[in-house]
Formats: sequence, C-alpha cells, structure tokens
Amino acid sequence: MFTNETINKLRSHSKHMDKTREVPAEVLDWMYAEKLFKLFVPETLGGRMLTLPEAVQVFQKTAAIDGNIGWLTTIGSGGGMFVANFTEEWADKLFTPENAVLAGSGHPTGKAVKTDDGYIVNGTWRYCSGSQFASFFTANCMTDDDEIVSFILMKEQVQVVEDWDAFGLKATGSHTIKVENALVPEDRTFSIFEIKNNFKGLVHSFPFVQFSQASFAAVCLGIGEHFFEEATAIAEKNKDRWSELRFSNVTDKIKEQESVYKAAVDNFYSGITSLWNNHEVGISLLDEELEAFSSTCKQSAQATFDGVQSLIRMLGMEAVMESSTLNHIWRDLYTAGQHSFLTQ
Repeated sequence: MFTNETINKLRSHSKHMDKTREVPAEVLDWMYAEKLFKLFVPETLGGRMLTLPEAVQVFQKTAAIDGNIGWLTTIGSGGGMFVANFTEEWADKLFTPENAVLAGSGHPTGKAVKTDDGYIVNGTWRYCSGSQFASFFTANCMTDDDEIVSFILMKEQVQVVEDWDAFGLKATGSHTIKVENALVPEDRTFSIFEIKNNFKGLVHSFPFVQFSQASFAAVCLGIGEHFFEEATAIAEKNKDRWSELRFSNVTDKIKEQESVYKAAVDNFYSGITSLWNNHEVGISLLDEELEAFSSTCKQSAQATFDGVQSLIRMLGMEAVMESSTLNHIWRDLYTAGQHSFLTQ
C-alpha cells in the first residue's frame, strides 16, 4: 500500500513526534496529499470515498507505520461520515480544501441557547484528536429543551486547551476544546439522522457502532503489526549476544504469537467483508450478525494485546526504555486500546 521508502521516511519522524507531541509539517503534507482525512468524502469534494473494508486496511497500514499517523487517519477520516448531514453549501465549503480536517466530540457536554440568529454555544469537550491542525470542529450540546443538537464550529470560535498527556499516541493532539459564547447560525446545525445533500455513500448508512469498532480495531492491529516487526528485529540484533537458548525461546514465542495475531487479522477482515457485502447489495444486517462482528473486533484487538504482552518481558531492557521504538509502539497500542468502543 505504501512503499518501503515512504514508510522509512515517515518513521524517521516517530521519535520527534513522541517527544514534541506534534506532527511535523512534512508528515501532515503527506497525509493531505494521500487524502487520508477524506477517505469517506466523495470525489466531487476532493475525497476518495472508499468502501469500509478498503478504509480499515488503510487504518491498519498507517497505524503500522506509526500509531499517531494511524490514529489521526482514523479519527480525521471519520469526520467524513458527517458530509451528507451538512447543508450542501457548508459541506462543499468545509470538506473541499485539501487540508480539510474535522475534529470534535460526540459527547453532549456543551450548552446551547436558542436565539433569533441561531444558537449561543458554550462548553468544553475532551479528547478531540487532531485539534491542533483541524480546519473546523463539530460538537454536541444540550438545549434548554433537553435535546441534543450537533454544531459546526469555525476554527476561530474554538480554543484548544492543550491537556492531552497520555503516555502513548502523544502527537495526536487529543486535547480539550473550549467554546465561549459562540454564535452558531441555524444552517451550521446538523443531525446524523438527517441527510441534507447528495454526497452520501454506502458507508454513511453502515451501522455506526460497528463502523467505529472496526476502525479502532484496525488501528490496534496495525500497531500490533509494527510491534511484531520490531520484536523480530530486536531478536536478530541480539542473536550473537544472547545465548542460543534465549534466542530460540524468543524467536519461537514471536512466531507463535504472530501466528495467533494473523489468525485474528484474517477473522477480522472476513467479518467486515461479509457484513459489507450484504450491506452493499441491500441485505439488512441482523442484530446477531452485528453483535457477532462487535465481538470479533474486540477479540482481534485482545489477541493483539495478549501477544504483545506475552513478548514484552522477553525483550530485555529496551522494552522499558521510553526512547526505544519498541516501547513507543507498546505505549501507543495500550493507549489506542483504551477506547470505549473496544472495552465496553
């Protein structure tokens, strides 16, 4: 999907991202050029409009390059799920620019008061990945009528509170956003249950919970892929220094756990392909099918965590040094795996 040259070039920025908690302009420019934030945006607006199986492969492969890149690709492209819910004018204006990136939150932790000109919005929303370079934001608020309304917020209306201090995925900019007395006109409100234009693709009608679970599971699978690659490299690097028994034990364990991991990957893609094929031809997805796939997503992620955890203590002090690539991957994996769609 990406050349070795590209992968190595992007990974050369990983330590810098982990240390500075920011994505370098060179990496962002590559992501814009690859349209990684517009995987579910129609081609008429400069997007790629991938199928869900195609997109989760991108999520896995970008996460295998670097966890931050994979997470931002997944979250940023997920914003394209709203493209059909905006008015045509706002969808065109906000999603067409090459550097269009949506950040925000679905939690209704804001307050909106209706006025003659629209709404006055106040609130704070946590964990808004991509907030440092987002071109616009969305957020949910409660109204005086106890209804949840979704709002499109302009960049100049939003204050980014840089409070993301997790030990992994440090460069995702998953900060809190704050809005004070922002006037939002009626035409910048939307509902995920209302289609307002002709930009809808098949992915926009796929069940949201399973879409999200598949997306985050793919990120974990990608980070896991990178871990097994790095673990193998560490074993080879230490072949002459370790005893023959230790080298044999470590490499055998890597092969054993990688085999379990690959089976989980195959099961995951089999599940998403089956659901998507039915969805594509208009076959209604049964609740038991959706529940089974939800379990598949969680199980595939768990298989990755179990394999990584069984290996980490066998790989020496490099595993606990925060500056090491292996430790960086491990921290990213366990941060990504905390998402509620994979734990609840």
